[in-house]
Amino acid sequence: MTLGYFPDERGRVLTEMSILRHGADEFTLITAALAQWHDFELLNTRLPEGLSLEDQTRDVTTLIVTGPQSRQLLAGMTEADLSLSWLSLQQATVLGKPALLVRVSFAGELGWEIHASNEDMPEIYEAILGSGAKPFGMYALNALRLEKGYRSWKGDLSTDYTLFEAGLDRFVKLNKPQNFPGKAALLKEAAEGVKRRFVTMIVEAGDCDAPYMSTIWQGDQMVGEVTSGGWGYRINASIALGVVHADLAEPGTELTIKIYGKPHKAVVQPDGPLWDPENARLRDQGDAVDGDPDQSTSLQTV
Repeated sequence: MTLGYFPDERGRVLTEMSILRHGADEFTLITAALAQWHDFELLNTRLPEGLSLEDQTRDVTTLIVTGPQSRQLLAGMTEADLSLSWLSLQQATVLGKPALLVRVSFAGELGWEIHASNEDMPEIYEAILGSGAKPFGMYALNALRLEKGYRSWKGDLSTDYTLFEAGLDRFVKLNKPQNFPGKAALLKEAAEGVKRRFVTMIVEAGDCDAPYMSTIWQGDQMVGEVTSGGWGYRINASIALGVVHADLAEPGTELTIKIYGKPHKAVVQPDGPLWDPENARLRDQGDAVDGDPDQSTSLQTV
């Protein structure tokens, strides 16, 4: 699987989808729940001849099982090969129920998405709970994804920003022969230089984390805006993601974020995750991490 980004003709971000490849001509695209109708229409109105598109939202649901002990927990419920690498997918059974296991975690820990029918998921959910997993919700997931610098749709990812401004350079292949929406605009932007850049900041926030669209300042000049913010419990710091003038994106740059009208110091961080920057916990789990008694397994229904 991989992430796919869909630009408009200006090269700005229309949406993001996870793309799962089952075969040469069969794919599953997963999008944000709030983007279901938006993204189906986006794809369906541009569908080339010979391709078909089906919305499986009412048929399939997803359970996120994540945490350093998730491999041990799932091992007793499935015959799947749980040693397959990060971003792999496989057809398997969980408790004898057909399922697609995808090794990915928006929480930034070892984990799997279990994709199964709506009818089968309650039994799977109860079994995982009974094995010791703890449920968690969207506020927790939001804090975890901020520590990894993962973007969220209609906040960090929107038509306010081009793919380059959103820090998605590695997903843009300008040398591919095919044309795509926004290619000309992105080629022009690459040649002229990006004017704004996506950054991660640590904020001396006080009582309140920086909310969406808080303004970012350098001295008396407004230089950007916050796209999302919150507390990072693993790093014990307040985090703000945002977009600033490109020359201010250097790590160590000191800025000010106005939170409910009050200025708070913010420092630009190196480009990459604040938590587990090498992605070691996502890519593979050694015995030292898997056996950590202070870490548990959590699950979330989607």
